[in-house]
Amino acid sequence: MPRMTGGQALVEMLHRHGVDTLFALPGVQNDALFNALYDAGGAIRVIHTRHEQGAAYMAYGYAKSTGRVGAYSVVPGPGVLNTTAALSTAYATNARVLCLTGQIATPLIGRGQGHLHELPDQLGILRGLTKWAARIEHPTQTQVYVDEAFRQLFTGRPRPVALEIPPDVLAQATEVVLRDDPVNLPVYSPDPRLIDQAAELLAQAKRPLILVGSGADDAGEELCAVCELLQAPAVSHSSGRGILDDRHTLSLRGPEGHRLWADADVVLAVGTRLLRPITQWGIDPSLKLIRVDVDPLEMTRVHPPTVGIVADAAMALAALRDALLARDVTARPSRADELTALKAEFRAGYSEVQPQYDFLMTIREELPEDGLFVDEVTQVGYVSAFAFPVYRPRTLISSGYQGTLGYGFATALGVKVAHPDRPVVSVNGDGGLMYTISELATAVQQGIGLVAVVFADGAFGNVLRMQEQQHGGRVIASRLRNPDFVKLAESFGAHGERVAGLPQLRQALRDGFNRPGPTLIEVPVGPMPSPWKYVMMPRVRG
Repeated sequence: MPRMTGGQALVEMLHRHGVDTLFALPGVQNDALFNALYDAGGAIRVIHTRHEQGAAYMAYGYAKSTGRVGAYSVVPGPGVLNTTAALSTAYATNARVLCLTGQIATPLIGRGQGHLHELPDQLGILRGLTKWAARIEHPTQTQVYVDEAFRQLFTGRPRPVALEIPPDVLAQATEVVLRDDPVNLPVYSPDPRLIDQAAELLAQAKRPLILVGSGADDAGEELCAVCELLQAPAVSHSSGRGILDDRHTLSLRGPEGHRLWADADVVLAVGTRLLRPITQWGIDPSLKLIRVDVDPLEMTRVHPPTVGIVADAAMALAALRDALLARDVTARPSRADELTALKAEFRAGYSEVQPQYDFLMTIREELPEDGLFVDEVTQVGYVSAFAFPVYRPRTLISSGYQGTLGYGFATALGVKVAHPDRPVVSVNGDGGLMYTISELATAVQQGIGLVAVVFADGAFGNVLRMQEQQHGGRVIASRLRNPDFVKLAESFGAHGERVAGLPQLRQALRDGFNRPGPTLIEVPVGPMPSPWKYVMMPRVRG
């Protein structure tokens, strides 16, 4: 049997599972892992960042934009704690992120003696932030636990997982057998009886409506077929945008779907929590609700459905398509004129949210169809959730319900690493950008050609507006003192540029997409109007 260290066994198992990139910071508890990565001769690319949160956010961006696993490695204690915002974001948005963290030496765990980077219960913390977490306690356990980690990542609802490995285990050399057994994943096929019940409801519906979330990312073709058969619009918020191309007549955004929610008689929800429509838009007994979700716990978490189908989205939609064809629903009249007028009405409303709308349209016009857009918790980012046109799944990246201020820039670097041949743009406020601006050094060193735009208003703009308008002008802790962003970018070795007006922004974007290294574009702005009337929509039924 071959002898290898725990670190070598871990690197080999990651490689077998297709991990080609590791975002990481080295440290004493992980020395044996980095030795193994070095000895592997580039089998796994190591991108070392300037802060642990940067490593974790990059892994998140890599995972969210590909559907694959984004992996990161950090030291224990403060190292892994620095990544918890990214872990919670991955949990909120159903991203396949693998956290690999060190530990203190095995004999010392749990004793509370105050060793370097010791936490009272690090594994407990990780279990509270992930779908599954475990500790590898001997090199011979590596395959079992890594296989299980990947089984968890690709079974049911995708969410982050974590493995912690003490330094003595990483360094220990022993005989290790790594088998070639494949990881057997379950097939989430739908119950035919429930498909028939759902198809019957949809076939009889007069005003059917479909809501989709990221659980349907890989079901675009099947979704389109069902939409066209029923002439049912597909409504998506930020996490489901692009699954059905925004240019398709039946593709609607959240505010437009809100208008139709009031009169819908049957709603098909696929791969979405459906929290906002049920709790904000309202529901009543006249609305028949069909849910398709791979997570059985999601079925009744907010409101029990009329029909609940636990299944893979693509398989369930394909089965629904066939069941509807068997019921001959192909003669439904087109709703093209109705929906085209509806979309035009709302686009006109969106265009009044200025200057955010024009900034976004300029970015969209310069970004190719397959380009990727990473939002932020900022004024332009808020508007992008409903106003930015999206043509493909996984090309609009957000932080979901976590609303993780400062996540965007580092996340976008991970997106660009995953898609080196596709343009990636990151929009930021000056507040959020400063959370991870140190990763500009990583971008320069690693040659990551991200184009980042910072809209600089010298404030946490949303907070400032609320303080002024809702709290009697009690302005506190919301104004900011910024650096010169152009000089800051240049000091890192990146291209920095300040623009005034849309034509200059357009040219700067065009140049940035053709530049091999990172570009930071500063856009000075003033206070921006609230977009919330298109986000927090009122109750319309129930």
